[in-house]
Amino acid sequence: MAFIERNVSSDGKRVMTVEQFRRWLMTAFDTNGDGRISKAELRRAVRLTGGFLASCSSGRAFKSADANRDGFIDDNEFRNLAHFADKYFNVRIAR
Repeated sequence: MAFIERNVSSDGKRVMTVEQFRRWLMTAFDTNGDGRISKAELRRAVRLTGGFLASCSSGRAFKSADANRDGFIDDNEFRNLAHFADKYFNVRIAR
């Protein structure tokens, strides 16, 4: 029987790199295809992945990640969002 890697850490969190995290968010939740994540798109991602109190959680994550306060998370800010996700969501960002 073949071993199937599940990319899940011992604490049950999904493990991915910052780049994998970025690609996952962009592919699944960048609904208008502009290459950025809006607050509404992030809220949807948190809600669909089982985040408790999605509006509150996504709002805190968004505020933490949106360094230039332009209302979007762009390529330069994904590391900030990944750091927040590693700390507060069901994701473990591999370093």
